[in-house]
Amino acid sequence: MMGSVRATHLANMRSAFLLATRRNVRMTVPTVQRCYAALHTSASVWDAKTGLYDFHVKHGAKIVPFGGYSMPLTYEGVGQVASHKHVREHAGLFDVGHMVQHMFTGPTALAFLQHITPASLTSLEPFSSTLSVLLSNEGGILDDLIITKHSDTSFYVVTNAGRRAEDLAWIAKQLSAWNDAHKGEGDTQHRVMEGQGLVALQGPSSAAVLQPLLPQGFDLASLTFGKSAMVPISTMSNKSALCHVARGGYTGEDGFEISIPADATVDVTETILANEEVQLAGLAARDSLRLEAGMCLYGHDLDESVSPVEGALAWTVGKDRRAAGDFLGAERVLHELKEGPPRRRVGLLVSAGSPAREGTRVFAEDGQTEVGRVTSGIPSPTLGRNIAMALVKNGYHKRDTPLQVEVRHKMREAIVTRLPFVPSKFYRG
Repeated sequence: MMGSVRATHLANMRSAFLLATRRNVRMTVPTVQRCYAALHTSASVWDAKTGLYDFHVKHGAKIVPFGGYSMPLTYEGVGQVASHKHVREHAGLFDVGHMVQHMFTGPTALAFLQHITPASLTSLEPFSSTLSVLLSNEGGILDDLIITKHSDTSFYVVTNAGRRAEDLAWIAKQLSAWNDAHKGEGDTQHRVMEGQGLVALQGPSSAAVLQPLLPQGFDLASLTFGKSAMVPISTMSNKSALCHVARGGYTGEDGFEISIPADATVDVTETILANEEVQLAGLAARDSLRLEAGMCLYGHDLDESVSPVEGALAWTVGKDRRAAGDFLGAERVLHELKEGPPRRRVGLLVSAGSPAREGTRVFAEDGQTEVGRVTSGIPSPTLGRNIAMALVKNGYHKRDTPLQVEVRHKMREAIVTRLPFVPSKFYRG
């Protein structure tokens, strides 16, 4: 990222993090609660709490289960739509501390990550990040993730809370086999960074909110989308917390994901919230924002049956990786890149009325030929019309293709549209 950050600083701080990608909800409160409950196998599995749980309760949060954690859905006195619009117009602050944060280190760390993902990491600059996918042997997506490169021997990775058990088991299995096969080259080490706080400050006012809390001389304008840096943040308690500040997020707006030491998480969060431009935002707003931005929610738009090509994530497969074909699941992925996949993720604009929710069947224009299903759908607060993402058969994915969706046993018109629904406003300098 920042060329001025030293290698020795990297070794000492070993905690850099990043943007992009991450996770959320349905549009109305009842639907959201059903969505979250479906991600868990029993009531006891959502007893986990982030370091901001008491903070959320203090600020009037409605708590729901998500990814094994008790997370804020909305906050007292602020509806989902109002919260959504505040992020689009000002700045919202999200707790994303439920995400699983990993460090991979060692002489073969880069090669190992390129074995389990199709990401191109060799040319990635230090303190830069990329979205990627964790692949099965069959080429299905086990999870989507963000990889941040500190150096060729040190990587920070963020995965989804709802896939924690599956991801950790898969990584452990692959890592054991990898280290056995590469004896003499130096083991790749893996650890989960438990207790680390992670918040997302999102919206057009984000940089103006954060800049005064940073050291004099550090200009956020130097931190473009996908870049990060270790920076001390001053708090209202007259303390300073060394945080990893990454430009990016899961809303399509300019913003930052900030990784915070456990003992400073509440202090830093309270300090950011003290700015009048900032409003706390929960999972409900996060889901509608990410869907407008055309971003996937694992377990809905993506799952183990979906390949990167089907999921409209072919761009995550680097050109050098396509040539080498040396990553897990490469046979299916390379075949679909060449011949086309059986289905594709698309955006839909749906006619007025009740929105087409997840599971809604999609038909060809004739209303008889079933061609897919909706994976996420909401009434868009920004556009004032119904939007959805769907997996449809190849050939029905082209822009402006007319389709039909079955909502409450009635056929409604839909048309394939380009993603994102709302143009992204990432800061690129």
